Amino acid sequence: MRKEQVKAVFQINDTVMYGNTGVCRIVDIRPEKFSDRELVYYILQPVYSESETIYCPVDSDKIKIRKLLSLQEVHELIELMPDAQTEWIENDQLRKEKYTEILRNGDHRELVKLIKTLHIHREEKNREGKKFHLADEKISNEAEKILHGEFAHVLHIQPDEVVPFIMGQLNHPEVG
Repeated sequence: MRKEQVKAVFQINDTVMYGNTGVCRIVDIRPEKFSDRELVYYILQPVYSESETIYCPVDSDKIKIRKLLSLQEVHELIELMPDAQTEWIENDQLRKEKYTEILRNGDHRELVKLIKTLHIHREEKNREGKKFHLADEKISNEAEKILHGEFAHVLHIQPDEVVPFIMGQLNHPEVG
């Protein structure tokens, strides 16, 4: 394979979102041979797990790699949170399939709705003295990891500071 055949959209040192892994820095772009096949790969290092290295084919249509949200896009998403529509799916299997698909697609608005839906359901279960379903807890944690990681990186804060930041913005929006 000649290098000229594959055009990298991103460059070395770009910070991107990679699938369900979250925020990653591109540390290299180079050909690698796996399974007797040489391809050009983005070499990714997750920002919040620096001991990990990920090889993502530059020309893959299946792998979700995209640029980070802008600061303005993060603030717009936060403003939309109170109005995000929630819809609980009663059937456990259908719910798991739908929510897993949302995680896979990585659409920000859908992630916000998902997190809000699961938060509301968790609160209802707590009020009823019942347990929150383990599968829902895992999906909630994964969705929060993805969204909070990206928000944290864009806002230059730690992931555990994202919820207090969002609450502060929603309770005291800056006049502007």
